[in-house]
Amino acid sequence: MAFTPLHDRVVVRRLESDEKTSGGLIIPDTAKEKPAEGEIVSVGSGARDEAGNRIAMDVKKGDKILFGKWSGTEVKIDGEDMLIMKESDILGIIA
Repeated sequence: MAFTPLHDRVVVRRLESDEKTSGGLIIPDTAKEKPAEGEIVSVGSGARDEAGNRIAMDVKKGDKILFGKWSGTEVKIDGEDMLIMKESDILGIIA
């Protein structure tokens, strides 16, 4: 299934964090914090201003991003857990 978000929304795949600490301790699933890092899978066409002109998106498919811990709505697309969030929920792009 192809899914394209509307307006200024993006679809994000969470990037998994390491399961071990730097000291070699294994972190159980219940103690893991969800990472605030992800990869853009799909981008909407952008919001519109008051004059009806399209506002270009600052992110594109494939960008690695940081986002707030509680940002977005969790959805399942093609059996994979994804997040749908507004572009304004994105904190920055990782170079």
